[in-house]
Amino acid sequence: MLTGKQRSYLKSLANTLDPVVQIGKNGLTDSVIESINDVLETRELVKITVLDNSPEGVKEITSEILDRTGAEFVQSLGSKLVIYKESENNKKIELV
Repeated sequence: MLTGKQRSYLKSLANTLDPVVQIGKNGLTDSVIESINDVLETRELVKITVLDNSPEGVKEITSEILDRTGAEFVQSLGSKLVIYKESENNKKIELV
């Protein structure tokens, strides 16, 4: 569980990130979850865009991503969401 201070720090880091995963008309497929897990292992902090043609809303997709990846919720702004998961082999972000 992230503290408020940690979440604020991650939000500041996410501010400069570009979305690397888009969820569109096919929704949240196994391949999308697999690519999110790969990006989390590489970067630890991921910005995701939910497109307008997605069959589910941002809140539903966020909770499913968190359940299936074990990541922590950082922020949601409109159709974009940010998640964090500490990398096992490629640690880059140091949380205090």
